[in-house]
Amino acid sequence: MRRTSSLSAASLIAALLVGSLEAQPPETAVDVVGAFHDALAAGDSSRALALLHPQVLIYESGGVEASRDEYRSHHLGADMAFAGATTRQVTKQSTGKTGDLAWVLSESSTAGTFRDRDVNSRGTETMLLQRTPAGWLITHIHWSSRRVREGA
Repeated sequence: MRRTSSLSAASLIAALLVGSLEAQPPETAVDVVGAFHDALAAGDSSRALALLHPQVLIYESGGVEASRDEYRSHHLGADMAFAGATTRQVTKQSTGKTGDLAWVLSESSTAGTFRDRDVNSRGTETMLLQRTPAGWLITHIHWSSRRVREGA
C-alpha cells in the first residue's frame, strides 16, 4: 500500500511538472506563430485565441475579421478543421523586430484531404505581433494561398 502511495505521489508531481512546462508562454514572436499553428492543428481553440490580441485584424481571401471575438465566431472552427485535416510545411521564413513590434513572414506548402477534396497548395503568411506584459500577441494576420496545378 505504501508503495502505491509513493507511485501515486510521484505520478502527480510528474503530471504537475509536465503541465507547468506546457503552460509556459512562447518566448519569441516565431514561437508564438508556431504555437498558434500547433493550436489550430490540435483543435485547441482556447490556446489559439490566447495568442491573439483582442483587436487582431485578420485578412484572408478578400475578407476581414476585425477582432479575436469575430474570428472566434466566424472562421476559427473551419481553420481548426482544415489545419487538423492537412499538413502544413513552412518552406521559408523571415523575421524582424523593432521595439515591441515583430513580424514573421512565412511561405508554406499544405497537403492533405479536407471535406473530401484533395489539398495541394502554396501559401504566404504575414503575422505582426506586439510585445505586451503577457508576452507576444498576434495583432495582424494576412493569409494568401493558391492551388498547385498538376504538372506545373
